[in-house]
Amino acid sequence: MSTKFTAVEIISAKRDKQELSDEQIDWTIDSYTKGLIADEQMSALLMAILLNGMNDRETFRWTDAMIASGEKMNWSILDRPTVDKHSTGGVGDKITLPLAPLVSACGGAVPQLSGRGLGHTGGTLDKLESISGWNANITNQQMLKVIQECGAVICAAGSGLAPADKKLYALRDVTGTVESIPLIASSIMSKKIAEGTGALVLDVKTGSGAFMSDPKKASLLAKTMVDLGNRAGVVTRALVTAMDVPLGLTVGNSLEVRETLEVLAGGGPSDVVELTLILANEMLTAAKIKPKMDPATALKNGAAMDVWRKMIKAQGGNNDAPLPVAKDKIEVKADSTGKLLSLDALKVGVSAWRLGAGRQKQGDLLQHGAGIEIHVKPGANVKVGQTILTLHTDDSSRFDRAKEALTGAFTIGTEDSEVNQLPLILERIEA
Repeated sequence: MSTKFTAVEIISAKRDKQELSDEQIDWTIDSYTKGLIADEQMSALLMAILLNGMNDRETFRWTDAMIASGEKMNWSILDRPTVDKHSTGGVGDKITLPLAPLVSACGGAVPQLSGRGLGHTGGTLDKLESISGWNANITNQQMLKVIQECGAVICAAGSGLAPADKKLYALRDVTGTVESIPLIASSIMSKKIAEGTGALVLDVKTGSGAFMSDPKKASLLAKTMVDLGNRAGVVTRALVTAMDVPLGLTVGNSLEVRETLEVLAGGGPSDVVELTLILANEMLTAAKIKPKMDPATALKNGAAMDVWRKMIKAQGGNNDAPLPVAKDKIEVKADSTGKLLSLDALKVGVSAWRLGAGRQKQGDLLQHGAGIEIHVKPGANVKVGQTILTLHTDDSSRFDRAKEALTGAFTIGTEDSEVNQLPLILERIEA
C-alpha cells in the first residue's frame, strides 16, 4: 500500500470540500484498520465527511475498501439461493425473528448476521439470548452447518468480516458522526455485501422511533444503499417503513421473543404479521425463488415454526425452557375516555431502555425480562382508568425514570378525532 499520503492532507482535503481519490480512500481505510492512523485523526476525517459529504463514487469506494479490509463469505455450496434482510432498527422491531425461518420454510437460505442493541432500539441477538442456552457467537463453519440443516441462521458477524467497519462504528458512536448518510450506508452495506448473500431486502425505518426520523432522509439512505448493493452484484431493494408507533405489542427482549412465537403459531399482532409477510414476499422475489408454499400458509400451518425450533436448537437454545419474566411490573392507565390518537415510538423505546431492556454503551449487561407491553394502539377507543402500557423490570427503582420518559407518549382525543399515523409502507425502491 502506498505511503505517499498522510492523514493530515486527507483530513484537510475533505475539510476544504475536495473529493477524495480512490487511492486516498483505499489508503485511509487500510491504514486505519492496521492502526497507522490515530483515532483522533480518523475522528477529524469523519467529522469533515459528516459536514461536507461524499459523492456516489467516494461512497462506493469507501464501501469497497471496508469490504476489502476482511474476508468475504461464500455460500455457493448451498443448494438454494441466499437472501437476507436488514432493518435500520426501531422500537418493537422483532421482524427478523419470524422472517428468517419463514423465508427458509418457503425455499430460501437466509444467512442473517445481526447485531446488538444500543440506546432505545433493540438488537436481534439480545432478543434471542433471552432463550436459555442460545449462542450468537458461532464460527463460519458452524454457521454453514446451521444453514445447511435449517435453511436459516441468525448469529453475530465474526471478527473477520469488514473489520474496518467495527473500528469506525465504535468511533462514530462517540464522536457525534453517526448521522452521515454515506457513513451509515457504507457501514451497513460493507457487512451485508461481505456476508455473501445473493439478494438483499432493506427495511429502512422512519418516524420518531427510527434512526432516520425524517422520511426524506430515510428515502435518500435507502436509495444510497440500494445503489451500493446492486453495484456490488447483490440484487438489492428497499422499503421505507413506519416507526412513529412501536411495532407490535411488545418492546423488550424476552417479551418480543414471546410475540415472535405467537406470530409463528399463526397469530400475533396484525402489523407484525403484515410486515413479515410483505418482506418475505420481497425476499423471495428478489432471490427469484419460486416458493414451496405461500408465506401466509407457512405461518399458519407451522412450517415456519418448525424451522425456528430447529434453528434455535442448532445454536444450543432450549425451545422448551421458560422465557425470562421481570420481577416487578406497573401499569400506565388512560387519564380520560376517548380515542387513542398517538403512541410515540421514541418515548416508549427510551422508557424500555430505562427499565433495563437496552444498554448505554457496548458491553453493558441488560435485563432480558425488562420492557413494555402495549395494550392499546392508536385508533382504538379507551376508557378512563384502562391500562395502556405495562412496564416490566427486575429493579423497581427504575420505574420513576421510565415513567418520566413516557410523559406525553400518548394522546387521547374525542372519538371522532383523526388519527395521524404514517402508513406501514411509505416507499419501495428497487434501483
